[in-house]
Amino acid sequence: MNANRKILFIVALMLIGLAVATITNVALNFRDYGYNNAIEKSKMTAEIVRDGLTAHMVNGIMDKREFFLSNIANIKDVQSLWIVRSQTVIAQHGLGLENERPRDAIDRKVLQDGVIVREIHEDSKNAVLRVTIPYIASAYGSPNCLSCHNAKEGDVLGAISMEFNINDIRLTGALTIAKIFAINVIFIIIALWVTNYYFKPYMKLFENLQQGIKRARTGDFTFRFKTTLTDAGSEVAEQMNTLFEKIEDTFGGIKHNLNTFSSHSNLSTTDPLSTAGVIIQELSDVYKFKKTIELDSSKDAIYERFVYVLREKFHFTHFALYEVDKMTKERKLIHISDHKSFCLPIADTNAMECRAYRTASDVYSTDFPNLCANCAEDKAYTCIPFNINDDLSLILSYSAKSSAEIEKMNLFMPSIKNYFEAAKAVIESRTLMDKLRDSSLRDGPTRLYNRRFLEEFIDKSAEQALRSNISYAVLMIDIDFFKMINDTYGHDAGDVVIKSLAEILQQSVRKSDLPIRYGGEEFLVLLHNTTPEGAMAVAEKIRTRFSEKKFQFGSDTVQKSLSIGISHFPLHADSIWKVIKFADTALYEGKHNGRNCVVEFEARMYGEGDQF
Repeated sequence: MNANRKILFIVALMLIGLAVATITNVALNFRDYGYNNAIEKSKMTAEIVRDGLTAHMVNGIMDKREFFLSNIANIKDVQSLWIVRSQTVIAQHGLGLENERPRDAIDRKVLQDGVIVREIHEDSKNAVLRVTIPYIASAYGSPNCLSCHNAKEGDVLGAISMEFNINDIRLTGALTIAKIFAINVIFIIIALWVTNYYFKPYMKLFENLQQGIKRARTGDFTFRFKTTLTDAGSEVAEQMNTLFEKIEDTFGGIKHNLNTFSSHSNLSTTDPLSTAGVIIQELSDVYKFKKTIELDSSKDAIYERFVYVLREKFHFTHFALYEVDKMTKERKLIHISDHKSFCLPIADTNAMECRAYRTASDVYSTDFPNLCANCAEDKAYTCIPFNINDDLSLILSYSAKSSAEIEKMNLFMPSIKNYFEAAKAVIESRTLMDKLRDSSLRDGPTRLYNRRFLEEFIDKSAEQALRSNISYAVLMIDIDFFKMINDTYGHDAGDVVIKSLAEILQQSVRKSDLPIRYGGEEFLVLLHNTTPEGAMAVAEKIRTRFSEKKFQFGSDTVQKSLSIGISHFPLHADSIWKVIKFADTALYEGKHNGRNCVVEFEARMYGEGDQF
């Protein structure tokens, strides 16, 4: 039901209600009027009869009363009339005429109680009012009843019963009500017509506005409002048309520009205004994220921001973030929600075994069963690669218990990629800074860490090593008679020997160990959490492999040897620098004793007069 019909329906109900109330009130008033009129007539008739009978009694013509009563009965609307005597009068004057005896229970009740009784008897054809009025003896009125009757004050002397035909009153009331009803019907019809005539244009304008606003919610602002009104309604339509034209001109461009910044496959609403609000909110969040990470000092801090966003904003529970070195094809785990890996170990050592990295495309387990052969997940999963630059790539992996749940998580991927895209330049900048810093901390020819790196490492790690009970074995290594190589075959030959030793060091130690070019032909190795026996074994392996190495310089085949000194932290000292000094002391003890040997530091080697 449209608004116009609703208004007409409401107005009709109100008018009908008013008409019903009016007719009901008139009907009740007519009924009361007819009833009260008959009652008054009965009282008047009763007084006439009483006075007439009194006159007959005074004049001694009571035997003529029947004629008098019959004439009274012929009064208009009096259908029948009779009088009855009480026992007091009967005892004094006899039974009287035949029709002066009580006819029914009403007569007897009035004679007994002395109270007027009124009753209406109605059917579809007739309406009769029965009224029975008692005559009460009294010496204070006119006439003085006690002067003629042997009765006491207040005794019932008799009663008069009358039946009045009130059909005319009822018929008159019915006709009046019918006229009022007809007038009300005509008034209602006119009122509804007038209401419809004047309100219909406004209702059409309202429906027109409702239709236009409904289409506007779907992004359609091409609707134009129409009305036949010439008053304020016309102004409303014109203003709405102007507003829609402006929105149509500007909103299309806004929506296009917003979609340029953010693609949203996870938006369920078709309301473009709501869509724009969501996109703007996301752009704001991404902008805040970007401004935050621009002030972070390292990639690790940026990665922590990613982890926070994934966990708190997108509510990911099980996910992993990997960093891939494109040069070495190694994958480094940055974060994982729990200790259960997403991939088999082979994918960590060789990133080409990771389907997402190898194909540079998103991997969805819902696309095909066992899609990635090296995935260790037994749940639904998704792996998303994100390229940073020619040297670095990131991979995000996440899982869920069911395909339906992973599909919901996949809807967030456009938003997540916005965060990656915002961080791309910052990560690339931090990567370049790390490279520059790493370059300043490495020796050019050997690519081993240099002494500057050692200084920073010791400053950061010494106290933590003591607190965590971490031990280090320090190997101080020196090439025997290295100056002779430079002097005899030139510095290029010396570089070959240096690089060869660097390769042997890298091949002989673990990833947790640190081989460092300490300066010139001197090298230092920090062995992490090893025993004295283990340190001695590593040192002997390095010495032996280097001594077996043959260098060809022109026609000469040259072999060189190493002298190695060993000291232990915190066994020999609670300062790594002091341990390095002790290792150097052991090294020169070995050179003094003939070179090409491994010597472990002993307290006797460091005299009391020596200065650290």
